[in-house]
Amino acid sequence: MEIIQTSENALSATTVSAVMNAPIEKINIADWLLNLPDAEYQRCSVNHIAAGITSNFEGVPMSINVEYVGTALVVQHYIFDQYRPEYCRMLSVSDTITASGRSKVQVLWELRAEKIDDKTSMFTNTIHATATPEFLEFIKEYGILLAEAAKARQEASDAHNHEETPLFAKSIENKALYGKYNLPF
Repeated sequence: MEIIQTSENALSATTVSAVMNAPIEKINIADWLLNLPDAEYQRCSVNHIAAGITSNFEGVPMSINVEYVGTALVVQHYIFDQYRPEYCRMLSVSDTITASGRSKVQVLWELRAEKIDDKTSMFTNTIHATATPEFLEFIKEYGILLAEAAKARQEASDAHNHEETPLFAKSIENKALYGKYNLPF
Protein backbone atom coordinates (compact mmCIF):
# COMPACT_ATOMS: atom_id res chain seq x y z
CA MET A 1 0.00 0.00 0.00
CA GLU A 2 1.40 3.36 -1.01
CA ILE A 3 1.60 6.14 1.55
CA ILE A 4 -0.11 9.27 0.25
CA GLN A 5 0.90 11.53 3.12
CA THR A 6 1.98 14.99 2.06
CA SER A 7 1.98 18.29 3.93
CA GLU A 8 -0.86 19.70 1.83
CA ASN A 9 -3.31 16.91 2.73
CA ALA A 10 -2.22 16.12 6.30
CA LEU A 11 -5.08 15.90 8.79
CA SER A 12 -3.31 15.11 12.04
CA ALA A 13 -0.10 13.93 13.62
CA THR A 14 0.17 12.92 17.24
CA THR A 15 2.91 11.24 19.25
CA VAL A 16 2.54 10.22 22.89
CA SER A 17 4.98 8.24 25.04
CA ALA A 18 4.68 6.35 28.31
CA VAL A 19 7.17 4.51 30.50
CA MET A 20 6.90 0.73 30.79
CA ASN A 21 8.37 -0.90 33.90
CA ALA A 22 9.81 -3.77 31.91
CA PRO A 23 13.22 -4.30 30.31
CA ILE A 24 13.40 -3.89 26.54
CA GLU A 25 14.48 -7.55 26.18
CA LYS A 26 11.06 -8.68 27.43
CA ILE A 27 9.01 -6.27 25.29
CA ASN A 28 7.46 -7.63 22.10
CA ILE A 29 5.06 -5.13 20.57
CA ALA A 30 4.46 -7.28 17.48
CA ASP A 31 3.45 -10.29 19.58
CA TRP A 32 1.29 -8.09 21.82
CA LEU A 33 -0.56 -6.57 18.88
CA LEU A 34 -0.86 -9.74 16.77
CA ASN A 35 -2.47 -11.55 19.72
CA LEU A 36 -4.36 -8.66 21.32
CA PRO A 37 -7.75 -9.84 22.59
CA ASP A 38 -10.75 -7.71 21.69
CA ALA A 39 -11.57 -7.10 25.37
CA GLU A 40 -8.02 -5.86 26.07
CA TYR A 41 -8.22 -3.43 23.14
CA GLN A 42 -11.53 -2.15 24.53
CA ARG A 43 -9.94 -1.72 27.98
CA CYS A 44 -7.36 0.68 26.56
CA SER A 45 -9.89 3.42 25.64
CA VAL A 46 -13.51 4.25 26.29
CA ASN A 47 -13.69 4.92 22.54
CA HIS A 48 -12.43 1.47 21.46
CA ILE A 49 -15.29 -0.69 20.20
CA ALA A 50 -13.65 -3.77 18.68
CA ALA A 51 -10.39 -5.19 17.37
CA GLY A 52 -9.28 -8.35 15.63
CA ILE A 53 -6.44 -9.82 13.62
CA THR A 54 -6.75 -11.19 10.10
CA SER A 55 -4.64 -11.08 6.92
CA ASN A 56 -4.93 -9.63 3.45
CA PHE A 57 -4.96 -11.72 0.26
CA GLU A 58 -1.14 -11.83 0.25
CA GLY A 59 -1.10 -13.27 3.78
CA VAL A 60 0.21 -10.09 5.40
CA PRO A 61 -1.18 -9.63 8.93
CA MET A 62 -3.86 -6.99 9.43
CA SER A 63 -5.30 -5.41 12.55
CA ILE A 64 -8.95 -4.41 12.21
CA ASN A 65 -9.88 -1.74 14.76
CA VAL A 66 -13.22 -0.04 15.31
CA GLU A 67 -13.22 3.09 17.44
CA TYR A 68 -14.50 6.61 17.81
CA VAL A 69 -12.05 9.40 17.07
CA GLY A 70 -13.91 12.51 18.14
CA THR A 71 -17.40 12.22 16.68
CA ALA A 72 -16.35 9.95 13.81
CA LEU A 73 -16.76 6.20 13.91
CA VAL A 74 -13.59 4.85 12.32
CA VAL A 75 -13.06 1.33 10.95
CA GLN A 76 -9.34 0.81 10.43
CA HIS A 77 -7.84 -1.88 8.19
CA TYR A 78 -4.20 -1.75 9.28
CA ILE A 79 -1.84 -3.72 7.07
CA PHE A 80 1.41 -4.53 8.86
CA ASP A 81 4.33 -3.02 6.97
CA GLN A 82 6.95 -3.79 9.63
CA TYR A 83 6.54 -5.84 12.78
CA ARG A 84 9.37 -6.58 15.15
CA PRO A 85 9.56 -6.86 18.93
CA GLU A 86 10.49 -3.19 19.34
CA TYR A 87 8.64 -1.64 16.39
CA CYS A 88 5.43 -2.00 14.39
CA ARG A 89 4.37 0.13 11.45
CA MET A 90 0.92 -0.28 9.91
CA LEU A 91 -1.01 1.54 7.21
CA SER A 92 -4.77 1.73 6.81
CA VAL A 93 -7.23 3.31 4.43
CA SER A 94 -9.85 3.72 7.13
CA ASP A 95 -13.59 4.11 6.77
CA THR A 96 -14.73 7.25 8.57
CA ILE A 97 -18.42 7.51 9.34
CA THR A 98 -19.95 10.76 10.60
CA ALA A 99 -23.46 12.22 10.82
CA SER A 100 -22.83 13.75 7.37
CA GLY A 101 -21.85 10.47 5.71
CA ARG A 102 -18.98 8.16 4.99
CA SER A 103 -15.50 8.75 3.60
CA LYS A 104 -11.96 7.39 3.82
CA VAL A 105 -8.82 8.62 5.58
CA GLN A 106 -5.35 7.12 5.37
CA VAL A 107 -3.81 6.40 8.77
CA LEU A 108 -0.18 5.50 9.45
CA TRP A 109 0.24 3.92 12.91
CA GLU A 110 3.63 3.33 14.52
CA LEU A 111 4.34 1.67 17.86
CA ARG A 112 7.88 1.77 19.24
CA ALA A 113 9.73 0.61 22.36
CA GLU A 114 13.13 1.95 23.36
CA LYS A 115 15.40 1.09 26.26
CA ILE A 116 15.60 3.61 29.08
CA ASP A 117 17.68 1.46 31.44
CA ASP A 118 17.92 -2.21 32.49
CA LYS A 119 14.45 -2.17 34.09
CA THR A 120 12.40 0.31 32.06
CA SER A 121 11.47 1.04 28.46
CA MET A 122 9.75 3.90 26.68
CA PHE A 123 6.65 3.14 24.62
CA THR A 124 5.77 5.63 21.85
CA ASN A 125 2.51 5.63 19.91
CA THR A 126 2.49 7.76 16.73
CA ILE A 127 -0.54 8.30 14.50
CA HIS A 128 -0.58 10.27 11.22
CA ALA A 129 -3.87 10.81 9.37
CA THR A 130 -3.96 11.99 5.77
CA ALA A 131 -6.86 13.08 3.59
CA THR A 132 -7.54 10.74 0.68
CA PRO A 133 -8.93 12.09 -2.61
CA GLU A 134 -12.32 10.69 -1.51
CA PHE A 135 -12.11 12.63 1.76
CA LEU A 136 -11.21 15.84 -0.06
CA GLU A 137 -14.30 15.42 -2.27
CA PHE A 138 -16.42 14.66 0.79
CA ILE A 139 -15.46 17.85 2.67
CA LYS A 140 -15.77 19.92 -0.51
CA GLU A 141 -19.35 18.65 -0.95
CA TYR A 142 -20.20 19.86 2.55
CA GLY A 143 -18.34 23.18 2.25
CA ILE A 144 -15.74 22.25 4.87
CA LEU A 145 -12.24 23.61 4.44
CA LEU A 146 -9.35 21.17 4.81
CA ALA A 147 -7.90 23.39 7.56
CA GLU A 148 -11.16 23.09 9.54
CA ALA A 149 -11.28 19.31 9.11
CA ALA A 150 -7.59 19.04 10.05
CA LYS A 151 -8.06 21.14 13.21
CA ALA A 152 -10.95 18.96 14.39
CA ARG A 153 -9.10 15.74 13.54
CA GLN A 154 -5.90 16.92 15.26
CA GLU A 155 -7.73 17.74 18.49
CA ALA A 156 -9.69 14.47 18.49
CA SER A 157 -6.74 12.27 17.52
CA ASP A 158 -4.42 13.85 20.07
CA ALA A 159 -6.96 13.45 22.90
CA HIS A 160 -7.54 9.82 21.86
CA ASN A 161 -3.80 9.10 21.74
CA HIS A 162 -3.25 10.64 25.19
CA GLU A 163 -5.90 8.31 26.61
CA GLU A 164 -4.85 5.07 24.93
CA THR A 165 -1.04 5.30 25.02
CA PRO A 166 -0.49 4.87 28.79
CA LEU A 167 -3.02 2.01 28.80
CA PHE A 168 -1.37 0.35 25.79
CA ALA A 169 1.98 0.70 27.60
CA LYS A 170 0.59 -0.94 30.74
CA SER A 171 -0.93 -3.75 28.67
CA ILE A 172 2.38 -4.37 26.86
CA GLU A 173 4.19 -4.26 30.22
CA ASN A 174 1.79 -6.83 31.73
CA LYS A 175 2.23 -9.12 28.70
CA ALA A 176 6.03 -8.77 28.91
CA LEU A 177 6.30 -9.44 32.64
CA TYR A 178 3.46 -11.88 33.29
CA GLY A 179 2.48 -13.27 29.88
CA LYS A 180 -1.08 -12.01 30.42
CA TYR A 181 -3.22 -9.18 29.12
CA ASN A 182 -5.98 -9.18 31.70
CA LEU A 183 -4.13 -8.02 34.80
CA PRO A 184 -5.47 -4.95 36.55
CA PHE A 185 -3.96 -1.73 35.29
